[in-house]
Amino acid sequence: MARLDALTGNECAAQAARLCRVDTVVGYPITPQSSVVESIAAMVANGKMSSKFITPESEHSVMSILKGAGMMGERVFTATSGQGLAYMYEPYFSMSTARIPMVMALATREMISPVTVWSGMQDAHSVRDAGWIHLYAADNQEILDSIIQGYLIAEHPDVIIPVHVCYDGFYLSHQTAEVVVPDQEAVDAFLPPCALTQMLDVNDPAMVDSNTPGDLMMEYREDHLASMRRALDVVAEVDAAFAAGFGRSHAGLLETYRVDDAEEIVVTIGAMSGTAKDAVDAARAKGRSVGLIRVRCLRPFPAKALGALLAGRKAVGVVDRSVSFGWSAGIVYQETLAALGLAGIAVPTLSAIGGLGGADIREEHLARVLDLIHDCALAGRSRQDAVWMNHELLSAQRR
Repeated sequence: MARLDALTGNECAAQAARLCRVDTVVGYPITPQSSVVESIAAMVANGKMSSKFITPESEHSVMSILKGAGMMGERVFTATSGQGLAYMYEPYFSMSTARIPMVMALATREMISPVTVWSGMQDAHSVRDAGWIHLYAADNQEILDSIIQGYLIAEHPDVIIPVHVCYDGFYLSHQTAEVVVPDQEAVDAFLPPCALTQMLDVNDPAMVDSNTPGDLMMEYREDHLASMRRALDVVAEVDAAFAAGFGRSHAGLLETYRVDDAEEIVVTIGAMSGTAKDAVDAARAKGRSVGLIRVRCLRPFPAKALGALLAGRKAVGVVDRSVSFGWSAGIVYQETLAALGLAGIAVPTLSAIGGLGGADIREEHLARVLDLIHDCALAGRSRQDAVWMNHELLSAQRR
């Protein structure tokens, strides 16, 4: 029987790895994900989880060991954050381009400098083009469920690409919430035993990742991108199958909230989305025609689906917890602009940035963003400079 439990987001990630019967976990603790691997280590030590658990000297070694285990056909898992993700970047990139499926939990964290251990999505967004699938959870239940879904997505024969399950450091990683933990039999029925191809055999040595000529590299990359596009359908199908089996859906690629008749849309990602829904409700109570779209899948980006949802709106604003250093804008905002451009949609837009380095994104911040989206709709033009939410709210209060 499924059970109700009070779990942090990190504990949800650990429980999901147990339920997925992963063969090998390799872990190195780093804030704010440390309690993921600590929880798994405790379950292995207490006989509650049968996985092999390896503790190497660094995150670079973490992903290198996982690559070897994955090539042996094992189902593998780890978790990381911030500088840990940066340190493992070389084998991390190789994991995806060698097409070794796995799931990694990422408790997102701002990158240095200035030095901080607090929340932000700069770490995850900085590697969005390293070939992994990126799913973003909005609450603790979605962390657990998305990791279970993640293995079915990663190991799907039309995909064979590793999956990130990203969630806000501290806001979800350390927050305790009521979670439904499914029973092992239900997860086993949903997620078959690992049946990955074994690339390595000690009895039949072979060279892996040898120097590759350009023409073959082009073929590999083309196939990888084609698999990423197929993953859009697989992510949606897996979430629908999960809903049928467990009674919970996480909206596949994009979650919509009060969108059907909305003239103005705010686009969000991650844990801020719940607070943004409260701001939308408050604006609706004042007679405003607003709605929300939450990006659950950032890679591959569901551009066609998002473009279809944004068609016919009067204004669109995007709230980011990261920045693009090449533009005065957030990263999800850029993705949204690309979707609008591909769809041939001309609509006023704005980029709002908040929550960096653990700064709160409160309802009043999001209410102010909704006001600015409305201003864009009335003026019929985009805002050229990014809205820095804390500064904007202070300015509005002083006025």
